[in-house]
Amino acid sequence: MGISILGMGRYVPGQVLKNDDFTRFIETDDEWIRTRTGITERPMAGWEPTWYMGRQAALKAIEAAGIDPAEVGLVISCTATSDFHTPSMASIIQHEIGAVNAAAFDMNAACSGFVYAADTARRFLETDDSLRYVLVVANEALSRFLDFTDRTSCILFGDGAAAAVLEKSDKLYSSVLRSDGSGASLLCARALSVAPEVAQENDFADPFPEAPLHKLRQNGKEVYKFAVQALPRSFELAAEKIGVTKDDIDWFIPHQANIRIIETAAKKLGAPMEKFIVTLDHYGNTSSASIPLALSEGIEKGLIRRGQKLALIGFGAGLTYGGIILEY
Repeated sequence: MGISILGMGRYVPGQVLKNDDFTRFIETDDEWIRTRTGITERPMAGWEPTWYMGRQAALKAIEAAGIDPAEVGLVISCTATSDFHTPSMASIIQHEIGAVNAAAFDMNAACSGFVYAADTARRFLETDDSLRYVLVVANEALSRFLDFTDRTSCILFGDGAAAAVLEKSDKLYSSVLRSDGSGASLLCARALSVAPEVAQENDFADPFPEAPLHKLRQNGKEVYKFAVQALPRSFELAAEKIGVTKDDIDWFIPHQANIRIIETAAKKLGAPMEKFIVTLDHYGNTSSASIPLALSEGIEKGLIRRGQKLALIGFGAGLTYGGIILEY
């Protein structure tokens, strides 16, 4: 059993940080950022909380799907930047949109979040005949965790949200989800610390004592090495299950982290860049929201049409990775 994307919606803040804006507080310039990342600008949340951006995207997705919010049976919010430890973003969104009959929970697979959440939605739809629609919301406010003195990382990220209403379907579908926790320290941001000063020989000692409090820390070179392998591997593993090849895919929608990563992944797959939906130039890296933002924009522009085969491939902190092949 597969899934069908019934409707999508997206929301990004109106406040935009352009490359030249960074020159006011770090040593960089537009050319340096653009040539190394492919990014020219990125939205910044400012006052807008994560759940609010998710709410806005969810309302648009429900409107596009043409359903009553009360028909939604499950809300999954994938986010690495929740406004609260508890309650979940999903519970707040569920109330805000009037999904009065829905269960709700959050999922954190970082930048792979939408792939993980959509596949989880598919499994719920497959096993519960009473469940008609699942709402997946990817909402991120990464700007609140950035170290704006680190020019290698703060230039990469943006804020935003995208949502999809999913229903069960007999359309083509395959997925794979993976994680390599040995690379967890390569991309991390601390929430609460449990006695970091405790001797490291204890089992409960802080595994990443070098991670700054509440700031994103990234080993860019090592993450790049992982990413250029993980993106093509995510597709290959999912494709093997159903016997499709890169030539069968109309559009690849990758995690939008860096244009060089996407270009290298395309070469490894032997697929032309013309088949890749790229939106990072104006969104930056929006973590779990990056794939659905690109998917939503591609649909709105008429690039992605019903009946086409899509490959959603992502990677992120964890280190997580995964892929979904489906028919739109």
